[in-house]
Amino acid sequence: MYASDFSSRAFSQEQYLNAHLKTHTKEKLYPFDISNKAFSKESNLITHLNANAKEKSFACDICHKKFFQHPDLMGHLEAHTNEKSFACNICNEQFSQHPTLKSHLQTHTKDKPYACDICNKAFSRRRRLMEHLRTHTKEKPFACDKCNKTFSHRRTLTIHLRTHTKEKPFMCDVCNRAFSDQSTLRNHLRTHSKEKPFVCDVCNTAFSQRSTLKTHLQTHTNEKPYACDICTKRFSQRPCLMRHLHTHTKEKPFVCDVCNEAFSGQSALERHLRRHTKEKPYACVICNKTFSKHSRLINHLRTHTKEKPYACDKCNKTFSHRHTLTSHLRTHTKEKPFVCDVCNKAFSDRSTLRNHLRTHTNEKPFACDVCDRAFSLRSALKGHLLTHTKGKPFVCDICHKTYSRRAHLMRHLQTHTK
Repeated sequence: MYASDFSSRAFSQEQYLNAHLKTHTKEKLYPFDISNKAFSKESNLITHLNANAKEKSFACDICHKKFFQHPDLMGHLEAHTNEKSFACNICNEQFSQHPTLKSHLQTHTKDKPYACDICNKAFSRRRRLMEHLRTHTKEKPFACDKCNKTFSHRRTLTIHLRTHTKEKPFMCDVCNRAFSDQSTLRNHLRTHSKEKPFVCDVCNTAFSQRSTLKTHLQTHTNEKPYACDICTKRFSQRPCLMRHLHTHTKEKPFVCDVCNEAFSGQSALERHLRRHTKEKPYACVICNKTFSKHSRLINHLRTHTKEKPYACDKCNKTFSHRHTLTSHLRTHTKEKPFVCDVCNKAFSDRSTLRNHLRTHTNEKPFACDVCDRAFSLRSALKGHLLTHTKGKPFVCDICHKTYSRRAHLMRHLQTHTK
């Protein structure tokens, strides 16, 4: 065995020891004449040469896709084979590659040996640190050859390119739904497994996605770190800021192939497409009701749990949903930010404006399945359906008379108060 003088590590071959020693001495024996960069390993030089020559030497035998580096090809092959021969001895999660297992193990040990010199944030992997540094330098070295958009990370460019090619190589084994990237598939699989590995340290609420936990934590801190450069409005989430920015630019680059409606973001287009496909991938574990959006499912679950985490700081009234609290706060501020383009009437929330606009367009999107009568409001359709079922769920507490609609009961109650 060949032992390192710098650390406790030992190696079976001298060449492995020599390669290891260079990580301590910072020796770089392989200079590269074009960029003046030097490398401690010949393999790193070859990787660098391929990247500069834009040569993709490693091809997949199954789909013929090419890659700059051999590890990238091996990672890609996971999508075809689904073979996972490396198991974590702590939680039994399985991985197709040993480096992926090693990275996973650091989530248990919490070991983060790589620290940023600028902000002191620590990372479990050197690659994560290098990616993080670009948030400081604003460097975006990876450019899309279709639309010239630039990215900080190669994997983000790879995922972006699939918006052009429509490629979705990651398939769910349960429902056969396809995804453009592995992380989205991983999140989707939790809708089947009901796994919720991300737990809030404050209230112990568990979540299936890290991003949902991060969003939830802001309900405790009221933190809004994302500010609009144009109007200085602040947001708790980056996607909310990005959506808001489109209200200034009016840019809508994502177009529906079915009805040509345009959207400012890819996720908004994907949500819209479910109206055409009638797809509802998010199911309630309590009553099996399904939803087209994850946010709708979360909102629905509170009808079972009776949870009302959002409190008004003016009157202490509590609400199940943040948007309901936001609308309620305007009853105190008298703010009406949503204005009708036709008659300039102002409203306190977007949904009321949307309903009002139908008085101008005469649009009636809510149709009765029994008699085909159409309505401009969903609530009007619900009230109408009771005329078919003869249902009268609203009961007067004083005289026990029943009504099919709440509004009719409220009018009736006034006859008792006079």
